Amino acid sequence: MLPFEPDMTVHPDVTAFFDAATNTISYVVRDPASTSCAIIDSVMDIDYAAGRITYDHADAMIAHVRDNGLTLEWLIETHVHADHLSAAPYIQDRIGGKIGIGENITIVQDVFGKVFNEGTEFQRDGSQFDRLFKDGDSYRIGKMTVNVLHTPGHTPACMTHVVGDAAFVGDTLFMPDGGSARADFPGGDAGVLYDSIQRLLTLPETMRLFMCHDYGPNGRDIQWETTVGDEKAHNIHVGAGRSREDFVRFRTERDATLSMPRLIIPSLQVNMRAGEVPKDKDGRPMLKVPVNGL
Repeated sequence: MLPFEPDMTVHPDVTAFFDAATNTISYVVRDPASTSCAIIDSVMDIDYAAGRITYDHADAMIAHVRDNGLTLEWLIETHVHADHLSAAPYIQDRIGGKIGIGENITIVQDVFGKVFNEGTEFQRDGSQFDRLFKDGDSYRIGKMTVNVLHTPGHTPACMTHVVGDAAFVGDTLFMPDGGSARADFPGGDAGVLYDSIQRLLTLPETMRLFMCHDYGPNGRDIQWETTVGDEKAHNIHVGAGRSREDFVRFRTERDATLSMPRLIIPSLQVNMRAGEVPKDKDGRPMLKVPVNGL
């Protein structure tokens, strides 16, 4: 079921950065045997009502990389986020790194290129990114090998990145008391999401899992790290052997009650461009709001 054998003897150093405005957790992942690192799921700050973009969250990550004498090799997007904007190009301009995402970004670009009426000048081939990953691909962070798993269901482009004893799951899973992400976006599918989660749960029980989001259910403190064993035993949506049929029924009914994410309109326009803000015909940064389009 897995196209690789996880090397649980490798223990990457993981530093988390929580963005309270979007409940997103970004990560600096360092090779303990070198100065090489990657950034996963960075955040660009936006005051949507004011139309103002800032970079406090990204600047904190840049400072961490510089202050620790690290070399940034990769800027990884686990998927095309619908609830926050990527800061990948901003970070790349300052400290380097290649931007990578799953190859099914092209599906997302095709769907939302039409929604936002982007025209033929918007390339739908993923060429805005430096690397498009497919299932079973690998890459390096210093001396560490990172293996990539296609884990769709939340979106068609979702990928999980496994490095040593750590896996960065994007929105495929939440903490055990948070359950799972919605599957009702275009290209999403609750049954496919269940299958992806089951694939992740074949990783070793002690594999560390790092979430992209946490919302502090029932008022608990924000958390972002768990294990495969904890998810299998305690995840409220898929744990303890819940069947695919029950999960699909539950997920479909629950998703029908959810509102769209607050930042979905700017997020999709920016993130399908690898974090670049679109521009109008005069070269000014400009976002569209399609009416009744999502």
